[in-house]
Amino acid sequence: MNPVVVGISGASGALLAQKTVDAFLERRVPVILVCTNDARLVWKQEIDQPFAEALSAWREDPNFCDYTINQMTAPIASGTFPISGMVVVPCSMSSVASMAHGIANNLLLRAADVCLKERRSLVLVPRETPLHATHLDNLARLARMGVVIMPPDPPFYLGLRLLDQVADFFAHRILVSLGINDSLPERYRYQGGEP
Repeated sequence: MNPVVVGISGASGALLAQKTVDAFLERRVPVILVCTNDARLVWKQEIDQPFAEALSAWREDPNFCDYTINQMTAPIASGTFPISGMVVVPCSMSSVASMAHGIANNLLLRAADVCLKERRSLVLVPRETPLHATHLDNLARLARMGVVIMPPDPPFYLGLRLLDQVADFFAHRILVSLGINDSLPERYRYQGGEP
């Protein structure tokens, strides 16, 4: 299987990124990670485990590799390198704006730009609220280019009570969106019921 690129930008929601990388690796899906400097700062505020420690643990998995944000010679900067798709989780509005307007001045943005030009799957998990008109215009522009926009809305209908459960659910939704899994685990599927 070709690898999936996981980009982590500087928006709030580091837990979503952590759960997404873990979900891919649990399924033996190769992961190539690229993380912005701002994302590392947010991680420090939101996650008990230091980013360097998480990175070290992921690097023990043979299906994982990572590149620094300025490593523009990395394979994922080229359309000739085969990948299964990319997710940016969480995705800042700054990253959204750059992608919407073809600005690719770091490896995360370049990898996303490659997905757009090669017509590969690109999923963005935007983290901002409320959204103003420019945010919405940029997201709509990307959606018209085929990008999947997945705001991390909690599945209230499942009765999940813990943030950890909601983040885990959402990581599985990302896998489905990228075609890694064909359906959600049973515990995250709506069972229906009487109204």
